Amino acid sequence: MLGVAVALPRAARAQRKVMPVVGWLSSRSPGESASLVAAFRQGLSDAGYVEGQDTAIEYRWAEGHYDRLPALAADLVGRKVDLIATSGGPSSALAAKSATKAIPIVFVSGDPVGDGLVASLARPAGNLTGVSILTVELTSKRLELLCELVPEAKIVALLVNPDLPQTERVLEEVPVAARAKGLDFPILKAATASEIDAAFEKLVELHARALLVGADPYFNSQREQLVALASRHAIPTIYFAREFALSGGLISYGASVPAANRQIGIYAGRILKGEKPGNLPVQQPDKFEFVINLKTAKALSLTVPQSLLARADEVIE
Repeated sequence: MLGVAVALPRAARAQRKVMPVVGWLSSRSPGESASLVAAFRQGLSDAGYVEGQDTAIEYRWAEGHYDRLPALAADLVGRKVDLIATSGGPSSALAAKSATKAIPIVFVSGDPVGDGLVASLARPAGNLTGVSILTVELTSKRLELLCELVPEAKIVALLVNPDLPQTERVLEEVPVAARAKGLDFPILKAATASEIDAAFEKLVELHARALLVGADPYFNSQREQLVALASRHAIPTIYFAREFALSGGLISYGASVPAANRQIGIYAGRILKGEKPGNLPVQQPDKFEFVINLKTAKALSLTVPQSLLARADEVIE
């Protein structure tokens, strides 16, 4: 009887389910990612997992330094997390993919097939799946909106981060669309705050009449700098996320990144329950946010066409 009494607690401990651990790998910083983390947690909760109750999350932040991502990904793999969720663009997902072929990975990326993350959207295969936010396609759409807002502009510049994997495909496709519109379309490149300052100085030298800011997590972290420079130089600018328009930027158009992070939270929960990431199709956004800041338009002496106002999801007055 004594032997049975000793064995029962051991059996109970052996049968007790170990709390799964999710690794969160982001190229961004904690402060600017608060809404994305909250959305991911909501998705996990929708799938039946609550952080601190039946799952744990270990956070790793590159804070805009993409070169730190491989080491952070390797650290999460070394800690034997059950799943890695990546945020802040393809660089995070690529670092995680390079670090492990066994641990499931969920991502938010602009062009996951082009970035080499998955074989196809419908059948990702391997250990990755997630959400595509259509970076290249939406860059061309932003150019159309900017030209509609500033039709007299014949020199429209594009600002991109050369360190971002998807930049090469943006530079293959978007200038073609610009030339079809008869635009002079100079390309400005920046990967640091000082290079952003220099890009705006070059913008003035080129007599550019409008600016298209390429989608990039680092640019999002430099949101205040970009908006302030556009205002100082009186350059009508379109951005890729609503936060720019809320911060005083002229207009923004893009997929809802919080919604995408909620979706990968749902996927993370389904994978923790036993589904294979390769069997879960990469999702595409069904919600796009078009925001116009009329206060900024007035400061730039711009009249926003009624056709744009009618299509806006949000108008800031």
